[in-house]
Amino acid sequence: PTGDSSMVLQAEEEIIEMKDVFSVKLKRRRFVGQKKGGTLLGITIFKCLNKEENKLTDCAIHLNNLSEDHCQLWFRHLKEILNGFQNRPKSLKVFVNPSSHKREATHVYYEKVAPLFKLADIKTDVTVTEYEGHALSVLKECELQAFDGCLPLVCSVMEEFILNCLAFLFCNRVVCVGGDGSVSEVVHGLLLKAQIDAGKDTDYIPMPVRAPVPLGVIPAGTTNILAHTLYGTKHAVTATLHIVMGHIQPVDVCTFSTPSKLLRFGFSAMFGFGARTLALAEKHRWMPSSQRKDFAFIKTLADLKPEECELSFLPLQIPQEDSRENDRITLLYLGSKDQWHKIQGHFLNVSIMAIPCLCSMAPRGLAPNTRLNNGNMALIVVQNTSRTEFIKHLKRYASVKNQFNFPFVETYTVQEVKVQPRFKSGLDAKENTYLNTASAEGNYPWNIDGDLMKEASEVHVRVHPQLINLYG
Repeated sequence: PTGDSSMVLQAEEEIIEMKDVFSVKLKRRRFVGQKKGGTLLGITIFKCLNKEENKLTDCAIHLNNLSEDHCQLWFRHLKEILNGFQNRPKSLKVFVNPSSHKREATHVYYEKVAPLFKLADIKTDVTVTEYEGHALSVLKECELQAFDGCLPLVCSVMEEFILNCLAFLFCNRVVCVGGDGSVSEVVHGLLLKAQIDAGKDTDYIPMPVRAPVPLGVIPAGTTNILAHTLYGTKHAVTATLHIVMGHIQPVDVCTFSTPSKLLRFGFSAMFGFGARTLALAEKHRWMPSSQRKDFAFIKTLADLKPEECELSFLPLQIPQEDSRENDRITLLYLGSKDQWHKIQGHFLNVSIMAIPCLCSMAPRGLAPNTRLNNGNMALIVVQNTSRTEFIKHLKRYASVKNQFNFPFVETYTVQEVKVQPRFKSGLDAKENTYLNTASAEGNYPWNIDGDLMKEASEVHVRVHPQLINLYG
């Protein structure tokens, strides 16, 4: 005390929850070039920190203490706590394809993902593929049982599919670094392998079993709709930290089938304009990615044509509160139970989506009225209209206005959808040859999660609640 005043020293306190911590290290002072030893300074705790716009970042907190015994005691105790979080992976098998698009997956992994995995003490075994089939030959000899997960970074769709199907035989954790096409292949392979292991007929799967392992998605492609939907951003560091922290999100998945076979598992699909645009872009793969997509969009819009088809859908059973019956929950149906509704006509675009499908061009989502795991799909039907009105509808996706508030747009909440195209013959078929959309056999393009598929027959889409766990 000095006179009538006193000075009180207060230590600044911060409460840290261990669920937000992903690494702890002993802090030492080392000389340049020194890799081991050094003067002990204390402990550094690495924490996952929430930032603006849904982004996550890592934050280092230094605890100073010069006692070797004291620091070692705390270090061991904190490590034991961190090792008790069951959802956090301990090891990953990594495949890197150096010829991926613009080397983006390779850059993203080594510059942004690998350092965080190392900091979190997640062991990685990396194979850089040198020739076609290299990853396949490595997998045949690799003891993948030693890993908690697999991280395939491959570009070729066929190589990727084979790679993942083999990897799923052994992996307990799966992470995919790439765009929507890569992730779609991994999801399909993971769920298909689950059906095979369950002894199900893979040609007809009305009630598929859940994927046995969670999947991580790190955005590293030109389109990253699934990653953006999961994380609210296409930030690779945010995606990596969700995986490191073991954040799990159950997600609905659809099956896309013809009357005779399963086409694939997926989250969303477009028939009509969205599929025709993709078909034209795929035909011009010699062009740079952004250029061919812009070209395909403008060309398809200039040659805007509707598709004639019949849509059958099973409306969702909606639980609602009935205040007249003591606030009990009653089931109300859009129409009679199990009654299929049919609409027929000429449609510019048909979207079927089990997730909101957020992206930079559609911040509210392509299907803002659905969720990741609410057990239903959004069916969005755009009837034939003028090019000017259709463009107004497309522009609405980038704004906060309701993109469905047009007389030619109809939306439904459904459990199942059947799309039956009507094959164009004669003159109409010839007009479509530039898109290669309607061949002599009548194959029509489908855009399923950014992958092009062509089918001549009816496509049946079912939603399966919480069929897979994704990190997010």
